Amino acid sequence: MNTLNCIIIDDDEIDRLTVVSFAKKFPSLHILGVFADAEDAFPLLANETIDILFLDIDMPELSGLEFRKIAADVPVCIFITAHPEHAVESFQLDTLDFIVKPVKMERFKQTMVRIEDYMELRLKASLFEASLGGDVIYIKEGHEQTKVKLHDILYLEALKDYTKIVTQNKRHCVLSNIGTLLKATDFNSFIRIHRSYAVQKQYIKKILTHEVQLNNDVLIPIGRSYKENLNNLI
Repeated sequence: MNTLNCIIIDDDEIDRLTVVSFAKKFPSLHILGVFADAEDAFPLLANETIDILFLDIDMPELSGLEFRKIAADVPVCIFITAHPEHAVESFQLDTLDFIVKPVKMERFKQTMVRIEDYMELRLKASLFEASLGGDVIYIKEGHEQTKVKLHDILYLEALKDYTKIVTQNKRHCVLSNIGTLLKATDFNSFIRIHRSYAVQKQYIKKILTHEVQLNNDVLIPIGRSYKENLNNLI
């Protein structure tokens, strides 16, 4: 894995130094800056490419939640806090992990595994290329390019900014949200039946009250606001 640039912000000196010491044990992490005050990190945020934020939440001038809103373009945010009650709010801000203090090395290792898995997925998905016309799309996975026939795709599943492309034998993940994919001419044979799902019309075997059954007997939920799409299909 390439080196990941991170910054650490925590107004508590002991907690700040603890995270620094843990982070230094991972060669994949490059600490760009360590701050007691979130506002002091603004110059780095403006001038450097940052991959990971390790943020305390409860800080005097600018909270970690407020800083995350400003630094929304940073791919990974890890909140480290003594206040677990902030968990729900934090996950509305694209939080990858939420660690409750005191931070232990074993828990930090779990977070690093999650970061590495996420960044690997993000790298593979960013290499996605769709063909211009034809009945195939090309998906780059590492150094290999996989050709996927459009008529082999059973359904699409939304994963935030990514879309899982599911065939009978394999699953791929691409860096494109499901709405964008469905606007492409190549995907006009798909129908959106749920906020998170679109299915290929030819594979619909049965339309049930709350689900669509595909030819391979997989059941896909029907979203209330998408029932009209199926009514039009019928």
